[in-house]
Order: sequence, then structure tokens, then C-alpha cells
Amino acid sequence: MLFTLGISCIIALVVALGLSRRRVYPLPLLPGPRPIPFLGNALQLNTKRPWLTYTAWGKTYGKIIHSRILGIDMIIINSETIAQELLEKRSANYSTRPVVRTNKLAGLDFNSVMLPYGETLRQHRKIYHQVLRAEVSISYHEIYSRHANELVIDLLGATSDLLRQHTEAYSGSVIMTVTYGHLTHESSFLSRAHELLDIGKQITTPEKAAMFTAFPFLEKLPFWCFGGAFALMGHCRELCHQLLNEPFNEVKAQIADGTASRSLVTDFLSQAHDDTDEDMMKAVALTGYVAGMESTASVLQTFLLAMMLYPEVQSHARAEIDQAVRHDNMPCLDDRASLPYLDAILREVLRWNPPGPLGIAHATSNDDVYDGYFIPKGAIVMVNQWALSRDEDIFPDASRFDPSRHLTVDGKLKNPFVNHFAFGHGRRICPGRWFAENGLWSAAAAILAVLRIDHAKDSNGDRIEVKPEFTTGLLIHPEPFHYSFEVVNTTREAHIRAMMNS
Repeated sequence: MLFTLGISCIIALVVALGLSRRRVYPLPLLPGPRPIPFLGNALQLNTKRPWLTYTAWGKTYGKIIHSRILGIDMIIINSETIAQELLEKRSANYSTRPVVRTNKLAGLDFNSVMLPYGETLRQHRKIYHQVLRAEVSISYHEIYSRHANELVIDLLGATSDLLRQHTEAYSGSVIMTVTYGHLTHESSFLSRAHELLDIGKQITTPEKAAMFTAFPFLEKLPFWCFGGAFALMGHCRELCHQLLNEPFNEVKAQIADGTASRSLVTDFLSQAHDDTDEDMMKAVALTGYVAGMESTASVLQTFLLAMMLYPEVQSHARAEIDQAVRHDNMPCLDDRASLPYLDAILREVLRWNPPGPLGIAHATSNDDVYDGYFIPKGAIVMVNQWALSRDEDIFPDASRFDPSRHLTVDGKLKNPFVNHFAFGHGRRICPGRWFAENGLWSAAAAILAVLRIDHAKDSNGDRIEVKPEFTTGLLIHPEPFHYSFEVVNTTREAHIRAMMNS
């Protein structure tokens, strides 16, 4: 009771200070919902799916809007054109990240994705560029194919509660091969990395982090005061320590006994370095692994859901594969130019349900003006990818899954896959987008070449209907759904099994 009363008094004091220090702007702020004192628009948000609130606001206030949460200015962009104008053309002012205090409290401040723009970030991205740029990513074709074939066999025996596990195992194995090579306890590493990501998604959203920005004194309180997600911060710090160090040290041991395979970390440890360099490489490797594992798995799960719900799209894609690839061969990246419809499917998967509906927040380094409106320094800037995906002027009948919207009249892909808004914008665009697209394409091609995904049937033989539902958070994926897999090319299945047993 006393604790609650004390917090209430402090909040009242901060509100009074905030009102007394209100900044006077030289121009009007962007249109947006009317805030209430101090809390701003916090009570108006759909806290589980804020992108829906931001999309609804966009219909009232326009393609770019201003809101405020606990005194923090937030700019929400609901237009690809405006995102390009600000984040691309004015990238010098929009390339940093907001200060998310929960990141440091939870031990997640090593994460490349959330680093402020500066020298450390440039060094991280330089390393990613060395191993994930377009011409290097294509050289991993055997890695993609081998793990995609394993995924096909795993899916044949999968139940609805294992779909997420198998897709994460695929994406995790592919990125691990490149970052760390082969680890002894790969499954344990995967499960702990998944746990770390789940915690991070709960505690690092801009809306939640605003509380610590507004009330810095909260950092001094023990985590148990907050309950729920925030109480996980101590456990998150321990997980970060384990995952940063254990795989890195195992690769060191493998180099010492001559069992290490070629990887990013192996190459690094084979050269002269100091402790500072080691800490950076640990951060780069773990960030690349965790980010690549979850995002790729999410897109694969959405792909499988879409193929089940839209069987005509699935049949069209399989017919394209069967026409371009010999009946006894598996499709590979060399066949990609002959399979534009498959690329269109993957673009549509990213549009239909973007894996990160609000992307990753940017922040302004300096004051700015757009279309006569003032954008303050330090404002959090978010591209509402959900709103972009539902723009009826660009994507008519936007709720429908329709790959043809990404093709020209003569069947060619309109825009490269890596230019999709789901990969972000400006200087913070995903550095692993070529690696991700090759991994996604390889898995999707292998699945369609061998399997048909269909609705499952109940005990009476009736089809179990599925309504697409998705989780919440920074990264989303489909809720578990019932399905069935059937082999449609036994020759290819036998070919895969023979390769796996050789």
C-alpha cells in the first residue's frame, strides 16, 4: 500500500514537471489523436496489436501521424512513399534507434538491431556484409538445399504443435552453419535462443519501454516490483551471458582440437584480435543467429498456412516447378530465374501478414519538417508495415492472398524480393536480406516440389476449417493450426532420403 502510494506521488510530481516544461514548437505537429495529460494516447492503444490502432488512426489523420505516450513523441508512417522520403532520402536524420532502457536492463544491449547509429553499428554491419551480401549468400546453396531437404522429411511426420519447432530448426540450422559451424548441443542452443527472443519481444516494444524513459527512477527498483514480463529481465541477462559465450568458446575448443568447420566465428578466431574484438564478434554472431532464426521461421509458417488456405496458388506453383525442373530432380537456386511465380508467392507472404507489423523503430537525430509539420528531435519513428500491406490503392482486395499482384502481365517479377518493405528502410535495412531470401526460397521450393499441404480431417473424416490467427509482439507468426501433408512426388522424396542416408 505504501509502495503504491509512493509511486502515485512520484507520478503526480513527474506529471507536474512535464506540464511545466512543455516545449514550444516552431510549427504545428503532425495530425494525430488528441492526447490526455502525460499519459498521452497510451489508453487509446490496442496494447496487443498496436498496429491496428495506428492503421485506424491513419484513416482519420492521414498517412503520417503524431501520437504521444508518457511524454514520448511517436511518429507513425502508414505510407511506403513517406517511408522512402524520410528513411531513405533523409537517412542521416532517421538512422538511429530510440533509447530502449529495457534493452540494457535485460542484457540485450549487445543486439546489433537496436544499436544507435555510429561507429559500433558500422563495424557490425561491415561484418554482416562480409558473410551475408548477395554474392556470398548465393554461395551457400548446398547448405540451403541440405537443410531444406531435411525440413521436407521432418514435415511429413509433423503434428500441428511441431510445425513451429521444425521451421525454427531449419532456419536455425542454416544460420548456425554460417555463424558458428556445427555445435555439439545445437538443440539446447536453439531452445535457449528461442526463449531469449520470446522474452525480448515482451519487454522491448517502444510502447513498454516508454515507461522507463518517462520514469528513470524505475531502473533502481527490483524487477519483482513490476511482475509479469518485466520480472523476466534478470533471467534474460543470464541467458544473454550464456548464449554470447558458450557457442563462441566451443568454436575455440574445436579449433584447438582440429574439429572446427568453416564459419564466421572460425574465420575470426583464426586471425589476431583483442578482447574488444571478441566481444563484438560474440554480439554479431548471436544477433545474426537469433534474428535470422525467428524471422525466417515466421515467414515459413505463414507460407505453409497460405498454401493450405489457397490451394489454387499451391497448385500453380507446383506446376511451375514441375515444368521447369526434371521430375526426378529437386529445384535449386540455379532454377530460380525460371520460377517467378514462387518468388511472387514469397513476396505476397511478406505482404499478407508481415512478420514485423511495426518493423523496428527508428528515432530522429535532429528536428525536422515534413509537409509543413514539425517532427521533434528524439521522436520515435515507426513504419507501420501492417498499414502498408493493407493499402487498397496499391494492393486491391488486400486481405486476399494473391501472388499475381507482384507479377507483370507477361509473368515477370515486378520488384526484387530483397526490396520488400518487410526488410526495413534506409541505412537500417536488414543486412541479411539476401541470405534470408535464399533460405526462404530453397525451403519453399523443396516443400512444394515434394509435398501437398492440405486441411486436416477430424475423426469423422470431415475437413477441419482453419481461420488464420497470429500471435502478437515485435515479431508475429501463425497460431498453431491443423494441417496434413501428402507426398505428391515419390521420386523426389526417394531422392531426398537417399541423399540424407548417403
